[in-house]
Amino acid sequence: MTDQPEQQLAPPEADLDAIVGERRRLTGLAYRLLGSLAEAEDAVQETYARWYALSRPQQDAVESPGAWLTTVATRVCLDLLGSARVRRERYVGEWIPEPLPARADRAEWLDGRPGSATSGASGSADPADRVTLDESVSMAFLVVLESLTPAQRVALVLHDVFGFPFAEIAGITGRTPAACRELASAARRRIRASLTAPETPAAQQARLVRKFKRAWDAQDIDALVGLLAPGATFTADGGGVVAAVLHPIEGAEGIARHLTDLSARASGGLTVAERTVNGRAGLVLQYGGEIAAVYAFEVAGSRVVGSQVAGSQVVDEGRITRIWAVRNPAKLRSWAGS
Repeated sequence: MTDQPEQQLAPPEADLDAIVGERRRLTGLAYRLLGSLAEAEDAVQETYARWYALSRPQQDAVESPGAWLTTVATRVCLDLLGSARVRRERYVGEWIPEPLPARADRAEWLDGRPGSATSGASGSADPADRVTLDESVSMAFLVVLESLTPAQRVALVLHDVFGFPFAEIAGITGRTPAACRELASAARRRIRASLTAPETPAAQQARLVRKFKRAWDAQDIDALVGLLAPGATFTADGGGVVAAVLHPIEGAEGIARHLTDLSARASGGLTVAERTVNGRAGLVLQYGGEIAAVYAFEVAGSRVVGSQVAGSQVVDEGRITRIWAVRNPAKLRSWAGS
């Protein structure tokens, strides 16, 4: 008889599995909102702490635990975004979102569509201008998200990425559905104005990054310049902890010379490997067996530039328009042993 009260207080295993099963989706949501896996995990941990702080009757009164967890996680992220802006104003050099290795980009992690979490699970609500799940973790997309206000960021990610209708977003953010719709529209306009080109097919980007690596290994400045768009930009993030250029380098030749100088200074101890970075082809630099940097790329799409003979076409596979080099060790922890 003494064990009976504890058995009654213990949550049913199915309910516990459903609640714990939300963690991956919540982490995906928080990462997109915060641009930091470490901060995302902290936000999700705080969300679960608040859930388990509820009494069992309070938990039973929650109609949809998944929706409750999503609401709390989003509000925690909104609070963090406010303080993050202050911290990033004091950040040394450029701030780049934390890159993700391939193992953190598995399909089930990317798949954040709300199922049992919310009544807005169907794709029928406001289907215009959807952002695909893989696009929503690309470095190019995450960098543009940094330019949005916290409210715009939440409205866009919840609606365009996770498929929440604006009526539910209004309940989460404390705004009207019309206001949330306008926030998402303003965010889309900002993104369209900031992204230099539509995202290229993954295989095409992989081929271009491979050529870039080979040219870099060969210290071939002319080949590097040929693979970069004339107005390409190189941005590094050392966080004031390790050496990195404090301001973006603009122009293909300047970037090529910077990279070849970097290799020369490394005195042969630098290795460059092709890796998946945020779901796209990228490069990982190792020095002395330690991860020294992770490079993410944005590529302008291919185009037909002429014909060699009748019936054949010459295709320009595109150019690299942006390179993001993350060197801050705090942002490379997920790459250790990956």
